[in-house]
Amino acid sequence: MEVSGLAAAATEMSQAKIVDAVQLAVLKRAMDIEAAGAMQLVQAATQVISNNPPNLGNQIDISV
Repeated sequence: MEVSGLAAAATEMSQAKIVDAVQLAVLKRAMDIEAAGAMQLVQAATQVISNNPPNLGNQIDISV
């Protein structure tokens, strides 16, 4: 194999590593954004429940 062939192969491998690193960083960022959105949904759900009157949900009407 020629020197230029080795250099081209090394450059290609280096570029592949960079592409992989960038893709992994984008994936991690997307997962962080998704986790933040999920936390906002959980917090919103607990706020709705805590804003209910204290007597709500304490009794069940089973009369027929």
